[in-house]
Amino acid sequence: MKESPQNKKLEEMLRSSKLVAGGFLGEDTRSISEIIDNDISDITGSGYTTEQIAERMREITNKAVLFLGNWIEIDKKRLAKVEEAKGSLVCPWPHPGRFAKRVTTVKLIETGNTIIYTDLNIHFIETHSFFEGRGATFRLEPKKLIKIIF
Repeated sequence: MKESPQNKKLEEMLRSSKLVAGGFLGEDTRSISEIIDNDISDITGSGYTTEQIAERMREITNKAVLFLGNWIEIDKKRLAKVEEAKGSLVCPWPHPGRFAKRVTTVKLIETGNTIIYTDLNIHFIETHSFFEGRGATFRLEPKKLIKIIF
């Protein structure tokens, strides 16, 4: 499928490192549409929507941010920790959106498996169904994310 001029411009922005080191697509050669379609396909059948995933991520972050820099028990299965830096990140899609430079780490107690995400990731998933490209620093594999946060 031929990409629209808007998608081409967006893809250039997502691949550049002007907004974030390494860009949001990593070494992924797929188009934005393909990345989003594949990730939506991965969550189909999981029983969760991108909105529910984002809401759970936000819930975990909001609980952990109260104990900034320290591990806290989210529930009997998982721990979480939030770390913040000065400044904000801007959403590359053409709409207003600035997000705190905040990183949340969620760890399953039993296995030690972890997932790391930013406030911008929450927005990407909720608003754009975008989990970032393969090889991007904050790429979230949808199935792994679901296993760890729910």
